[in-house]
Amino acid sequence: MKKNAKPRSASTPKPAAEAPPRPPAPAATAAHGASLDERMEAGKALRNMVSRTALAAWKRPANRRDPIELLQESDPDRLPELVPIRYGRMLQSPFAFYRGSAAVMAADLATTATTGQRVQACGDCHLMNFGGFATPERNILFDINDFDETLPAPWEWDVKRLAASFVLAARSNGLSDKVGREAAAACARSYRKRLREYAAMHPLDVWYSRVTAQDVLDMVPPAVQARLQSRLQKTAAGSGSELDFPKLAGVVGGRTSIRDTPPLIFHPEASRAPDFSEIIDTIFTAYRETLAEDRRVLLDRYRVVDAAIKVVGVGSVGRRCWIVLMMSASNDPLFLQFKEAVGSVLEPHAGPSHHAHHGQRVVIGQRLMQPASDVFLGWVTAPNGRQFYARQLRDAKIKPMVETFDAELMVIYGKLCGWTLARAHAKSADVTGIAGYLGSGAQFDDAMAEFAVAYADQAERDHAALKAAVRKGAVQVHTEA
Repeated sequence: MKKNAKPRSASTPKPAAEAPPRPPAPAATAAHGASLDERMEAGKALRNMVSRTALAAWKRPANRRDPIELLQESDPDRLPELVPIRYGRMLQSPFAFYRGSAAVMAADLATTATTGQRVQACGDCHLMNFGGFATPERNILFDINDFDETLPAPWEWDVKRLAASFVLAARSNGLSDKVGREAAAACARSYRKRLREYAAMHPLDVWYSRVTAQDVLDMVPPAVQARLQSRLQKTAAGSGSELDFPKLAGVVGGRTSIRDTPPLIFHPEASRAPDFSEIIDTIFTAYRETLAEDRRVLLDRYRVVDAAIKVVGVGSVGRRCWIVLMMSASNDPLFLQFKEAVGSVLEPHAGPSHHAHHGQRVVIGQRLMQPASDVFLGWVTAPNGRQFYARQLRDAKIKPMVETFDAELMVIYGKLCGWTLARAHAKSADVTGIAGYLGSGAQFDDAMAEFAVAYADQAERDHAALKAAVRKGAVQVHTEA
């Protein structure tokens, strides 16, 4: 939100390298007058153009762009002092690299075969972007929780990115490729079966469907249930802002403020400018207009106390992410996050967003895919022209401890994520044609497992390229303790 920062310049999307022809969706698939059986048969006919086994293929294109150069294209638009942190986090492991290189995989996926069927895609669908969160009614649901790259796009892209993440996560945990392949196949199998169930349901039933805490408890082994149940109860009973307050803020000289812990949390020079409070007021006035009227009433019960930059994630490092501390009349804290929104990494390959404002793109995509969304979800353009979306910093969220998963839990988690992705896709589009294409056999599951291993190998080669670039001094890194 720096006042004098220049607005991000739009770049012309580059065509995907060696992109195969994408068959159009059969008319019967989208026709409201067609029966369920007719739409399923239309989807099944897609196999004549793109076989399910063809989805397994990954071959590095001859003219594939250098992955490090592709990543560096966005560096000039990030806060320069934070860019080395981004690469330091990606350097930690091939899995960490994968999490931060959605743009690289988007370019690669654009060269692979698709059926032409589109959904509202997550765009950065890896297993760490799933987790538990509290609904406005304080129920705990399991769902996707990152939508920075969301865009209408081929459904296969989300499934492939998710499946490959299981192989990389398994390797990161010291598990064999047999386990990683099994988890990827379980994820694809769950996606296929659940999607076929959703395709046969009434649209309203799909819209209101959700993966609950009890669904998760029913899937995990008895030895894990008690520990997970305890976490769920604590999360449902607490407030994310109340938990964050002692970690992020304090009172100094009678003034409540966010505590600086550079380089990860800090007050930039712009926040010390005399007119900063006026800028905040302008931003909140515009942001407030994107909320429903009842949410505006709720927001008005809080006042802004302080704002600072916070480094988040892996791929997002360097993007402007402000955390705003607000307090009620009775000094109850509320942390909002204003995260910079730029073009989705899918846009050069799937086409531009229908929304001119990228914060709105993120918000609408999240609402389309999630069963319930944050009450403060909205968007705003700062006076300097940069676009942001806003939400609570952490509203009773449960982050899965994937780094502790053994083989059994990795496979169970694959089933859970596949189910959740199927629900999200089915909520945003008529997936009957996709369900017909997937069928009832295991061809798709096996294809996704094969692709996952092949692309995990590619991610490891790209990670090695980053290490080489660091050794040569072409990429500067900051390694955190």
